[in-house]
Amino acid sequence: MRTPALFVLLALSLGAMAGEIDQTTALQVMQRPDAVVIDVRTAEEFAEGALPGARRIETPDLARRIGTIAPDKDTPVVLYCRSGRRSSAAQEVLEDLGYSQVINAGGYDQLAALLQRN
Repeated sequence: MRTPALFVLLALSLGAMAGEIDQTTALQVMQRPDAVVIDVRTAEEFAEGALPGARRIETPDLARRIGTIAPDKDTPVVLYCRSGRRSSAAQEVLEDLGYSQVINAGGYDQLAALLQRN
C-alpha cells in the first residue's frame, strides 16, 4: 500500500525539469483528489476533446487565473496541450510564480490514449 504513495512522492520530489514531458508522473498525479488538470490549448482544440476534469486556461491567462483554481502553491498541477510546447511554457509560468508540483504531461492525443489503456 505504501509503495505507490512513496513512488509518487519520490517522482514529485525529483520532478522533471521545466519543459520536460513526464506522462508517467502526470498519470499518477491525476489520480490524486487534490490534483488540478489544466488544458492550455485553444477553445477550438478543447472543443474537439479534453481530459476528464480538465480546466481550459491558455498560457497567457494562466498567471492571472491560477490563484482562483489553485491558491495553494503546493497543489499538484498537471498541464497539457497539443504537443507539449505550450504546456512547457505554462510550466515555466507556474514555477516562476512559486508552484512546486507542476508536471508537463505533453500532448493531449498521447495522454488520452494512455488514459484509455489504464
